Amino acid sequence: MISNIFYEAFQTSSLWMVFLIIINLILCIYPILGAMFWFFGALSYVLFRQKEELPPKAELTTEPFITIMIPAHNEEIVIKSTLEYLLTQLNYHNYEVLVMDDGSDDRTPEILHSMQTKYSRLRVIRIEQNQGKAHAFNIGLFFAKGEYILSNDADTIPETDALIKYMQYFTSANGINYAAITANMDVYNRSSLWGKSQTVEFSSIVGIIKRSQTAINNTMYAYSGANTMYRRDFLINVGGFRQDRATEDISIAWDHTFINATPKFAPDIVFHMNVPETFHDLYRQRKRWAQGGSEVWLSNFLKVFRHPWQYRFVIPMLTDTTLSIIWSFFFWITSIIFIITMLSFAITGNYERVWHGIVMSMAFVNFQLIAGLFQVLAALILDFNGSKLRYLMFSPLYLLFTWIVNPLTIVTTFHKAIKTVTGHGSGKWISPERKVVDNNGKF
Repeated sequence: MISNIFYEAFQTSSLWMVFLIIINLILCIYPILGAMFWFFGALSYVLFRQKEELPPKAELTTEPFITIMIPAHNEEIVIKSTLEYLLTQLNYHNYEVLVMDDGSDDRTPEILHSMQTKYSRLRVIRIEQNQGKAHAFNIGLFFAKGEYILSNDADTIPETDALIKYMQYFTSANGINYAAITANMDVYNRSSLWGKSQTVEFSSIVGIIKRSQTAINNTMYAYSGANTMYRRDFLINVGGFRQDRATEDISIAWDHTFINATPKFAPDIVFHMNVPETFHDLYRQRKRWAQGGSEVWLSNFLKVFRHPWQYRFVIPMLTDTTLSIIWSFFFWITSIIFIITMLSFAITGNYERVWHGIVMSMAFVNFQLIAGLFQVLAALILDFNGSKLRYLMFSPLYLLFTWIVNPLTIVTTFHKAIKTVTGHGSGKWISPERKVVDNNGKF
């Protein structure tokens, strides 16, 4: 059938028709190609780059000074337990904890003041008006004493040996070139269906995509904003974090890529994070991520297009982002057209065409599902030595969410991204709803 379409197009000398058919085919199978690309990228990581991970009994001979930086806005529910863990449970000595209280109007300032009297290595900077996470980070950079800056969210708990492992990477033979090292996400609030599904998702994103990016092009589309350690000089070299962006962790990763700095994904450094447990909070989070991705694409597309050879190492990640954005619009436009067409057939009594359309669409979805399961299965096997395989049953919900909701977030926030890159954006943030999670320092 496809060959007949190409033949007819060539017979009528319609090069535009051939071009549109090719683009349509690429967009139709983009999710399948993407899943298989990440799968083989992860295989490449295992074959060629896994040897760069820390040896089992590696030791740290010196302890460079580290600043753990926590931007906080209305974090009264989680800030005390997080700080007590960071100040008492880490197997490291030479560090400080610097909290930027970004205009909190709840009990966060009171809690921080009380804890300062108890812990001498805790420092607090009060920002009177909420200006956003990136702004808080940039303010903190002026006061941080450490050569290395650990970005740590107020609801995030790194493993007890995290600082040791970070510094082992930075002080290794290759470490002099590392601009940032991003750790491996783990979900610790798995009490709801959404929490369990995100366990699969973060394994898929972190376990596959970041490994693939490291193995194939030694780049990274985004750091894990909840827990990434930066070399301070490389933050200063790119002018700090972009304060008008929706996601500081995505924009800083692209800024580092453009100066040819080397990022590092460390799957053997684990941090535990509190994820949204309602669809409303999850959707709001993904809208922010989608906007951040569109912002870096809009900011950098013309730069690469005008100087393709100079920025040739950025082309793979820019191409993937371009296809992802275009496919999101393609998916929803064609889905709406498909629904309208099926309804019109049903109204006119052409039930055979309705049945044919449903069968064809379900067959295509099954191909997508199989490709997606390859990606998820490989991720769960690689992450934590396969201990998360029990969450495989929740992968259909993750895949459904990814294919339907994530494209919707890109489409609905694209105009906001345009507004931001044209100078009318804001980095202000609203903290998600928090629930108390008693970790007792154990995971």
